[in-house]
Amino acid sequence: MPETDEYYMRQALKEAQKAYDDGEVPIGAVIVMQDKIIARTYNQVEKLNDSTAHAEIIALTSAYNFLGSKYLPEAALYVTIEPCLMCAGALYWSKIGKLVYAAEDEKNGYRKYLTKTVRNPFHPKTEILNGIYKDECAALIKAFFKARR
Repeated sequence: MPETDEYYMRQALKEAQKAYDDGEVPIGAVIVMQDKIIARTYNQVEKLNDSTAHAEIIALTSAYNFLGSKYLPEAALYVTIEPCLMCAGALYWSKIGKLVYAAEDEKNGYRKYLTKTVRNPFHPKTEILNGIYKDECAALIKAFFKARR
């Protein structure tokens, strides 16, 4: 029996909690294909000393390696916050079939860069959903930054 979007976002939220516990910005991601999680990870910018080690990028690399493929048109990415512009570009090239993100990111999210000519930075066939567990995911991010101020 296939799981729901809520189930997979809950799994991404568990990854975000791992990031929080490791002192990383708490963003988690899972990639699902044929009702199976094929990649799960979280932000590791501090751990890897790599500003590109966002949850989405690591999840994409893991999924590519798992499948032996450079495209993911049959896969779905669940991530706890709106992807940044870098991650949006990586998702475009992945040809990901579905993107589900929880909380919006007004400061660093891809939507900040949309214009009249660039209305969608993703592959034209990518389905985009948002808002699932947005309050829980936003609260985790807020708690993380509040604890560091």
